[in-house]
Amino acid sequence: MTYQPKAEFLRVMTARGFLQDCTDLEGLDKALMAGVVPAYVGYDCTAPSLHVGNLLSIMMLHWFQETGHQPIVLMGGGTTKVGDPSGKDESRQLLTEDMIAQNMAGIRAVFERFISFEDASGGGNAVMRNNADWLDELRYIPFLRDYGRHFSVNRMLTFDSVRLRLDREQNLSFLEFNYMLLQAYDFLELYRRADCLLQMGGSDQWGNIVNGVDLTRRVEGAEVFGLTCPLITTADGAKMGKTAAGAVWLNAEMLSAYDYWQFWRNTADADVGRFLRLFTTLPMDEIDRLEALEGQEINEAKKVLANAATAMAHGADAANDAEQAAKALFQELKHTRFDSPNRSYQPAITQGWPTLELTSKEISEGISIVQLFVRSGLAASGKEAKRLIAEGGARLNDEPVTDPGQMLGASDLADPIKLSAGKKRHALVRLA
Repeated sequence: MTYQPKAEFLRVMTARGFLQDCTDLEGLDKALMAGVVPAYVGYDCTAPSLHVGNLLSIMMLHWFQETGHQPIVLMGGGTTKVGDPSGKDESRQLLTEDMIAQNMAGIRAVFERFISFEDASGGGNAVMRNNADWLDELRYIPFLRDYGRHFSVNRMLTFDSVRLRLDREQNLSFLEFNYMLLQAYDFLELYRRADCLLQMGGSDQWGNIVNGVDLTRRVEGAEVFGLTCPLITTADGAKMGKTAAGAVWLNAEMLSAYDYWQFWRNTADADVGRFLRLFTTLPMDEIDRLEALEGQEINEAKKVLANAATAMAHGADAANDAEQAAKALFQELKHTRFDSPNRSYQPAITQGWPTLELTSKEISEGISIVQLFVRSGLAASGKEAKRLIAEGGARLNDEPVTDPGQMLGASDLADPIKLSAGKKRHALVRLA
């Protein structure tokens, strides 16, 4: 990049590795230097929580506010009814209005940890909007006449979200094909309603963002901008935020603070410095020091990453509790068998572990060890649980599980039992 931005936000984005593409970097820099700029990122309400894959754009909004500008969180109450084809091999399941509303409530709770929502009249206060407010009111023929004429189907077919689906000969519904028109219209509406000058998002949204920039320029003659961050993969090429057990959710109701802490603690050595820059607010000189650690010392950097990332998502107390629970688990339990007579399930050890509670009725005829691993969240499926057992990674009260057909009954659960998947993932199972 030859142009060196002057605005603090863009300097932070560049230094920390957020900046992938920008429609007009110099123009955006001048706008940011001229005063408070509103910018938005859109999130469809397809689940009751966002996940680590969304965290990069959330951190962009965080830094946008920290550097004196106004973040707008756009909830896709309208676009969720359509479904974004970007990066998808098949159509999304269509959700009801009630499901979308419930998901939206859960997602808002995530943002309250990262940015400050106050009265919308304040200078840098974050605002949450719902695109259903305008999309639900659109009349189809006037929309096509007034805005559809600005879109070239030839060009739309070249965007990755469409082209990749067609190249694979996978169905792309006309409903989904309209998604990019609706997202572009969001930018136009936010420009009109909130003087929004910037849309941000992941690099997979580049086509949708450019459409919004073009539509706003054509209809309003306005100079607006688009900026994207890279899609993050780990050092081994895996998609960021995906584990064997599924997505790494940002809501504690879907993933405990302890498991979230462990996700960051288990970061590969090669990713530590990059993740510290992207997912924490630690000063750059401290990150440089931590990134330079080698050998066993890199584990200290991983703990710093885990603490800082967990504190942002769940609060400092939850991060500290998770660290103490991990410390107790990996140090104290070295010398204390879990099935010894003096076991007490100390809160310091088990706090944050996923807990599966079963009723006596559920286990009246017994329950298989495979079911327990799946229901406790330690395996995503029965097939995965059986593979874990076959590979020697499954343990019950610290003893290897060797029989996938093993059944447990009420007597086995008279006291809580500990399930382990590998050395670092654990769960409790007990009678309700």
